[in-house]
Amino acid sequence: MSQSTSLKSDFSDSVNSPASILNTLPDISLPSKGCSPRTQQQIDLLLLALEALELGASEQMLATARQLGIERIIKHRVNLWRLRCSNPWRRSYTRDYLSLDQAKALVVIAAYRAKHLMVIIRQLLVAEQQMREKNLPLDNHFRLSEYLERFRAHFRSRMNSRRAKVSAYIASEEQLNELALSLLNKLLFCTGTRGMQRVWFSLFDGEVA
Repeated sequence: MSQSTSLKSDFSDSVNSPASILNTLPDISLPSKGCSPRTQQQIDLLLLALEALELGASEQMLATARQLGIERIIKHRVNLWRLRCSNPWRRSYTRDYLSLDQAKALVVIAAYRAKHLMVIIRQLLVAEQQMREKNLPLDNHFRLSEYLERFRAHFRSRMNSRRAKVSAYIASEEQLNELALSLLNKLLFCTGTRGMQRVWFSLFDGEVA
């Protein structure tokens, strides 16, 4: 059975029922304006890590939205871009707030893509561990180096260097690598039993009672 087929079964047979898919993630009590900037930033960074993992990631996200029946929320490339620009670290920050359904849709898509890429994600994290155990630079591993390089390039080109935290990351290749690896771990966690739900809750840590 393919990874894609396996994940469909994880979502039961709710591919044609957007409400059922979104309800796999519990509701969170949000302010009337929507998700917090921190939550929006974390969601966008997860998607950025996916972009560093596979070519054409945005198209894959849109295809996944159609497959899961949530294209009413993730309508097209421009719509996806605008939702992601709710991340306040972005150069193109729109000052918009994600609704609960929009945030759920993006996290479900991230989890679905992570499941599809699970083998690659595991291989990269094993490679990281091996490099550290041998006290070797992470860039000594070709596939890991490729992921880290692409993540750094995406981050530097899309994030606003005038923001203090972004500037600190851009100034430190090591910090950017650590961010990229932490996101890989979070994506892998999404693929485990109730992992998607736990990652979902972690996006709101300290923000809800």
